[in-house]
Amino acid sequence: MTQFTTLCHSEQRYTAYYGTFAHTPNLGNLEVLPNTLLGVDQNGIIDFIISVEPPIENEIEFENLKSIVINNSSIKLSPNDIDIISIVDNVNSFFFPGFIDTHIHAPQFPNNGIFGNSTLLDWLETYTFPLESSFKDLEIAENIYTKVVNRTLMNGTTTASYYATIHTNATNLLADLCLKLGQRAFIGKVCMNQNSPDHYIETFDQCKESTLNVINHIKKMNPTGDLINPVLTPRFAGSCTDDLLKWLGELRKKGDYHCQTHLSENHKEIEWITNMFPQYKNYTDIYYQNNLLSSKTTLAHCIHLSDEEMNILKLTNSGVSHCPTSNSSITSGEAKIRWLLNNNINVSLGTDCSGGFTPSILEVAKHALLVSRHLVMKSSNDAEKLSSADVLYLATMGGAKVLNIDNNVGCFKRGMKFDCLQININSKNSNIDTFEFQNPNWSLNNGIDKFKDLIDKWLFNGDDRNIERVWVNGRCIINK
Repeated sequence: MTQFTTLCHSEQRYTAYYGTFAHTPNLGNLEVLPNTLLGVDQNGIIDFIISVEPPIENEIEFENLKSIVINNSSIKLSPNDIDIISIVDNVNSFFFPGFIDTHIHAPQFPNNGIFGNSTLLDWLETYTFPLESSFKDLEIAENIYTKVVNRTLMNGTTTASYYATIHTNATNLLADLCLKLGQRAFIGKVCMNQNSPDHYIETFDQCKESTLNVINHIKKMNPTGDLINPVLTPRFAGSCTDDLLKWLGELRKKGDYHCQTHLSENHKEIEWITNMFPQYKNYTDIYYQNNLLSSKTTLAHCIHLSDEEMNILKLTNSGVSHCPTSNSSITSGEAKIRWLLNNNINVSLGTDCSGGFTPSILEVAKHALLVSRHLVMKSSNDAEKLSSADVLYLATMGGAKVLNIDNNVGCFKRGMKFDCLQININSKNSNIDTFEFQNPNWSLNNGIDKFKDLIDKWLFNGDDRNIERVWVNGRCIINK
């Protein structure tokens, strides 16, 4: 077993990582790259990925890796330019792309696990709106937002698409905290000017003003958009008047902005929405006719879509955020993810805190796999099942595609950003038990298959304790 100390410096010029890399560049394809050296330049961009043969076995050979970096880098380097070389145990430790959470309500974080016997609409009234309305107090907002960003990072979420509240200052604060703490994020000021409690509602004009304020703030604080971006966020059709939806659609089209909202989560919600908007063909048509659907639109849940609605998503290249922990917790239903994937709809995963009880995308991935099996129990159609490779794809590359950032993150590929997790199956207090006979031997033909078994163990039994380091944009921001 090869074991060297991993170095992590705050100032970097060029970084090389050696060990086993695992990722899912395509749906259903878990690719494992043992004994691999990956170089990252000073801008956090992957410069090269090469297999090192024979494998590194001792500290002297470890030092020789610097010459491999120099020979393969597209940048002219000397040994002193290489600030970090990270080597991990290549049997029980590996590198994996950062998780992408495409649907999370940051202000609801304190309510994780609290939903009682509620379903969607009464849960909003009982638990959600009272908590969110308190964010007019910036002290409350800072306390909760700091906690949620730190907690999601500790669980390996390198990119999050956040719903905030209607409050301008608190939403701007969330953007500031994500930038400060190093998380890649899409920040959405929630828009809701009808069917909301008196203590938590805005007018059409207030919504317009606050939305533009948040957009301008984010553009000023992170003008390149390399980490933080605004996302237009009509909470859902029922909370927005027709004229507000129209204005948001026009703004989205004019500025080519990202957009996120809810769709087809609950039967009562769907009936209520369609009765409220009789001028539209269906729930999805409300967003479509108001120009809110595009390749930069994320639609959470999409459990009860008709064929006609699915075809609208396909036509507009809109993405879906699958939220199985939330869908189960508040009894919303079981989304037919294989059906969506077979129709070339981009699908990702969302924790949907606090409808979902966990901030861990790894936990959500496990539930996505299990929900697909529940569908098979009803249909007896084995093809509806999702595999481990499928759900890990949804957690990474699938999320990148839905957020339209798949040219930058989601897998290990030259030219992409290094958003990465260092996983240790046998970390301190790990919930995963492994045995010597289960360890992969890379010199044998079954080495890859045995390693994939360990990935399954991690998926079903792993948690934040197995995440030792987290990088975003090549910067090490969590170092346990």
